[in-house]
Amino acid sequence: MTIVHTDGANAPTHIIRLNPNDRRHFIGGSDARIIMGDDQDALTRLWREKRGDVEPEDLSDSLIVQLGTVTEVLNRAWYQKSSGHTVTDIQKRVRHPVHKWMAATLDGIVEQGGAVFEAKFMLPWAFTEEAAADKHMAQLQHNMWVIAARTSVLSIITGGGKWVEIKIHADPLYQHLLLTAEKKFWRCVQSGEAPALFNIETPRPRLEAVKIVDMSTSNQWADLAATYLRTRVAHGEHETAKADLKKLMPEDAKEATGHGIKAKRSKSGAVSFEALVAEGSHAPIQ
Repeated sequence: MTIVHTDGANAPTHIIRLNPNDRRHFIGGSDARIIMGDDQDALTRLWREKRGDVEPEDLSDSLIVQLGTVTEVLNRAWYQKSSGHTVTDIQKRVRHPVHKWMAATLDGIVEQGGAVFEAKFMLPWAFTEEAAADKHMAQLQHNMWVIAARTSVLSIITGGGKWVEIKIHADPLYQHLLLTAEKKFWRCVQSGEAPALFNIETPRPRLEAVKIVDMSTSNQWADLAATYLRTRVAHGEHETAKADLKKLMPEDAKEATGHGIKAKRSKSGAVSFEALVAEGSHAPIQ
């Protein structure tokens, strides 16, 4: 498989196979989440792991991690059945063509379009797509950067028996900040200097809108919808009256008054209105 990357590599480069037991010699997608996170202890432990001072954390007793592992095959099959797409290159390990310390272990690549495929298991408590995307954003952006993919698919099975597909695009600004943080962390690994949290405020991820939702169970939606329907006609009449009043105001007039309203023309030529009342505030009418 040949990929083209734009970070200083104009010529196509070939994917390099990685030793799965040699994770301390590169930064992977799961590492990116820690590097971009807010847990100093986790960052320090990752730094010690990469330097070979401690063994990687044993996650065999983590039920959530094991659930994610055992449901990955089902997750992938469900995605392929629901989307009609095929996932290839399952568990392929690749290294960035320029930054050799940057690598990824892929859950797969969507054959139609080349999107990074990522399978996750998440608990249903307070689950939202925005929170899920935010939680896994660093890993997705890292993996997209490694193979120069423009899109990714986050396929999630929740403990509540729900399957969710979230499509996420590569974000150049996010990836720039991610690369900056990873470079700083890797320098700490090489120099022995303990890393500190990078405190990088990452931009909000852009999610592709793919859902149709029914808001009939929301009381707040019901109240606002009723207000919208009740005031729609009046709002239209209001906007039409403002437009017609502006046309009637002489071009050389700075102010115009009459029948309870005042129109003012700004230096830029914009006209605003306010109601003339005997009591109360004179709030401008926009």
